[in-house]
Amino acid sequence: MLLLGNLQAQTTKKSTSKPTTLARPKMVVGIIVDQMRYDYLYRYYDQYVEGGFKRMMNEGFNCRNNHYGYALTVTGPGHASVYTGSVPAINGIVGNDWYDKTTKRGTYCVEDSTVSTIGSTNKGVGKMSPRNLLVSTVTDQLRIATNFRNKTIGISIKDRGAILPAGHTANAAYWFDSKTGNWVSSTYYMNDLPQWAKDYNAKKMPAEYLKKGWQLLLPADQYTQSTADDVAWEGKLPGAAKPVFPYELAGLAGDAFGVVTSTPWGNTITKEMAIAAIKGENLGKGKDTDFLAISFSTPDKIGHSVGPNAVEQQDDFLRLDREFAELFTFLDGWVGKGEYTVFLSADHGVVDVPGFAKANKLPSGLIDRKLLNATIKNTLSESFGEGNLIVSTDNNQLYLDHDLLRQKKITVAQVSDALRSALIRIPGIADVLNLTDMGKAPLNDYQLNLYKSNIHAKRSGDIQMITEPGWLNGGPTGTSHGTPYNYDTQVPFVMFGWGVNKGETLKRTSVSDIAPTVAALLHILPGSGNVGAPVQEALKK
Repeated sequence: MLLLGNLQAQTTKKSTSKPTTLARPKMVVGIIVDQMRYDYLYRYYDQYVEGGFKRMMNEGFNCRNNHYGYALTVTGPGHASVYTGSVPAINGIVGNDWYDKTTKRGTYCVEDSTVSTIGSTNKGVGKMSPRNLLVSTVTDQLRIATNFRNKTIGISIKDRGAILPAGHTANAAYWFDSKTGNWVSSTYYMNDLPQWAKDYNAKKMPAEYLKKGWQLLLPADQYTQSTADDVAWEGKLPGAAKPVFPYELAGLAGDAFGVVTSTPWGNTITKEMAIAAIKGENLGKGKDTDFLAISFSTPDKIGHSVGPNAVEQQDDFLRLDREFAELFTFLDGWVGKGEYTVFLSADHGVVDVPGFAKANKLPSGLIDRKLLNATIKNTLSESFGEGNLIVSTDNNQLYLDHDLLRQKKITVAQVSDALRSALIRIPGIADVLNLTDMGKAPLNDYQLNLYKSNIHAKRSGDIQMITEPGWLNGGPTGTSHGTPYNYDTQVPFVMFGWGVNKGETLKRTSVSDIAPTVAALLHILPGSGNVGAPVQEALKK
């Protein structure tokens, strides 16, 4: 009996020593770098400091073969997919813009005419909200799981980069008004900016950085991962005479501070606003896990102009690395080292500038826009008579006038077949698809699934034009993205901090796996449109 009593006492003692609350990090920080190709993690690795990208990779878990699972890789869908674990076919964000077949007008992904601007006299800049997003985000699910006790904040120079990650239930999202230099929001979230945001705006930091210009961080001869500073295929910064260092910065009429966001100072003001939000909202100090979603937009602005092989982009990432190191050091002191979780990804990659590719004997080219438009127009008029059959073009898609089709007794298939026969002869056009009947699409299974994951019945076009790998529907300088090819689909997915294992995997993972991995870490339900799966080996048991 005595032995049994001791055993019961030991059992009771053990049971009372178990945690009575579920362990979670004090804070999650989600970081998206706009237009960050996967290879940027390693291309400049030797010049990164220990506390930024290297810290994430060396202390955390790195999914080194991470891809988008849909074809049209652009900013709005990218941010939506990272945070919903979904794809455009389900979450509804099929592009930055699309033609809405129900309302019969063009739509911007986060536009909302029912709300008003907060924080600026520029009335149009704040008429935004997440209402066009059709599913919940991991940030929404965390709000629900905490019965809305936690705080969720989204911050980005781009409105869509702040709004879509923060979700429907966010306490706030803030984006940048390049006309006034203020961080703004909308009445969807609040009726007035909090005092901490007003205080940051009052510092007029964009004006200060405008005065500083942009000089190289390191001596010029150390930029060995980039082409010469002045090449024919690079575009110019706003107001610059040539794309060369050093840059003197000057605002343009009606857009006084836009040029700041096209330099690494854009990353600086984003980091500063993020730290101001953490302090002002006391994030990471409560009983429930808070969530800060940050998107760094500047690499996209620089990348579109000069491409991924430019001195400007190398300097941008070296400076961004140091911004990250400062942010993580701040979080170590504010929240506590090991008490917060960070993940990093990107909304899309980017293709090499065609001029650079051609100079280095790589397959590439520019599609002749005049020839493309003339071929479409002539083919439709010759095949189907007078009348404008196309009501809109977005995302290399053609939206057809279905009322006119019915009037002329023409089918989408007939239009698609006629255009395919004509357009496929144009250099740089790989194929033309009838998006209303993908069962007959002449594509390999891999690409077919990517395009299927993009199609939303109410928001996608009727006919899709596909470019050849390396080809661009653009001008002689700069570059873009938005294709199903590896340079656009492969982006980072790195996690570090609370609950994250140290290691890496080369197995193929999807961007849609990011949100369910974070949800699993937090022991919450994934978003309502989730199609991804947790990366189990990334998480501690």
